[in-house]
Amino acid sequence: MSKHLNDYSSDDQLEVPFEIEDLDPNINKKLLQDFGGERTGFIQVGKKKWFFPNAFRHHISRFHDFEVRPNDVWIVTFPRSGTTVTQELIWLLLNDLDYKTASQITLFERYPFMEANCMFHPEFRAELLQENINFEENYKLIKKLSESVCDHLDQMKERRFIKTHLPLSLLPKNLLTVGCKVIYIARNPKDLAVSYYHHNRLIRVHGFKKDFPTFWEYFSNNLVVWAPYWEHILEAWKENNRENMLFLFYENLNKNLKESIINIQNFLGTKFTDDQLSLLENHLKIDNFRKNSSVNYSLWRDLGIFDKNEQSFIRKGKTGESKSYFDENLEKKANDWIELHLKDTDLKFPAFN
Repeated sequence: MSKHLNDYSSDDQLEVPFEIEDLDPNINKKLLQDFGGERTGFIQVGKKKWFFPNAFRHHISRFHDFEVRPNDVWIVTFPRSGTTVTQELIWLLLNDLDYKTASQITLFERYPFMEANCMFHPEFRAELLQENINFEENYKLIKKLSESVCDHLDQMKERRFIKTHLPLSLLPKNLLTVGCKVIYIARNPKDLAVSYYHHNRLIRVHGFKKDFPTFWEYFSNNLVVWAPYWEHILEAWKENNRENMLFLFYENLNKNLKESIINIQNFLGTKFTDDQLSLLENHLKIDNFRKNSSVNYSLWRDLGIFDKNEQSFIRKGKTGESKSYFDENLEKKANDWIELHLKDTDLKFPAFN
């Protein structure tokens, strides 16, 4: 029987947000060379050693103690698991398919990213401000990125849509019992790692400069932000029978978008016609989605948060792209690693290779 979040003892609850360790100095030195966005160093949190930039040490308790509301709608994922497209899908279903408002207000504003302000190291933020010193609006927006998202969420009167990449054990302990809606998406580790590799190269707060095999070594050794990957997914998988949590696989979302939309509609309790859902499906298709400035974070490119020499935020959205990134030796290492972590679980990905 799985251990539910509200079954944790008081010691467990204290351990999650407050047991914080600095990374080994030698490993940290190497990471700082390869991930240029962080300047101070990395930490590991709790017994599972969740991996974060240094700034998270000041916010872990805030996340864990955040006050959940029964009408909240949360999306919880490891990065690059289909988060963005599912955010847009959920928001539109619960806002009467209001495409006009969705096009006018960015997804980042409509669906706040809980830990976003922790990602911008003060030195990197200062560099961004200097780069935008002659662009008043950009300058204001960059300054705003340092503001607490939790404080902003606390002040909201309307229904809250909340995105996070934090694992369940670092989120509020009553998240799965208070009655709010929680959607978790999992993606197979090979495709996810490829997508996350490009993401870490694109976004300068990460600033990864090396090749994919090097990134895979970090990823498979739990030395990328929000790792460990397996603990993240398995925590949620153990809770997948919760009435207010829907556990999805990215592969199913990718293979049959319409079916996934219907599945999510049933979970949320909305009732749109087949024709309306077909229009929503078309809106969410990758070619249309990539061109949608409200969801593709084009503003971040203008602010200098993206490396303009890298691929776009919305990439290919394909299953199986990883095949071209793994040579024979790396493929074997990856398969052995995956087999090791799946052998004592009943978790199976719909599409694996």
